[in-house]
Amino acid sequence: MDALELLLNRHSNPRLVEPAPAGEQLETIFKAGLRAPDHAALTPWEFIVFGGEQRKKLGDILAAATEAKGESPETIEKARLAPLRAPMVITVVAKVKPHDKVPQLEQEISAGCALMAMQMAALALGYNGIWRTGWFAFDRNVHQALGLDAQDQIVGFLYLGTAQVEVRKLPERDPAQFVRYFGS
Repeated sequence: MDALELLLNRHSNPRLVEPAPAGEQLETIFKAGLRAPDHAALTPWEFIVFGGEQRKKLGDILAAATEAKGESPETIEKARLAPLRAPMVITVVAKVKPHDKVPQLEQEISAGCALMAMQMAALALGYNGIWRTGWFAFDRNVHQALGLDAQDQIVGFLYLGTAQVEVRKLPERDPAQFVRYFGS
């Protein structure tokens, strides 16, 4: 698939099964993430991989955070099972570093670009995935359980695997509805 076709047809797929990327293909996905825009070469990212049985540990972390919020047993169990919806989950973290010229937001956007690049690389390699966020990304209990520092921010959970079903083609969008030429 050529790069432009990939960009113009990007889509998420929440119905994922084995296999997940591994070996050289997974390494390629990480390399794509490491090419994200990175002002001052701060490399403000960390990729935490949960595959196989490790997904259950992530589920336990999400369930504990849900329980701490006082949610129902059904909601807690749903959180526990969430990482099992794909054979691999990569938690992408913005590892924010103090810098006079690169504010926190820019570093978080950089980590988001890394996540997007990784998803696009997975698609190019024949896999699929979905970028999920939700309140877990901002929950301090989740951050602590993952060993994150106070300034770190989860920008998303990249669920990866093989598409179980093909998703419908997304509708075309008219760029004119989103573009404004200043001064025109």
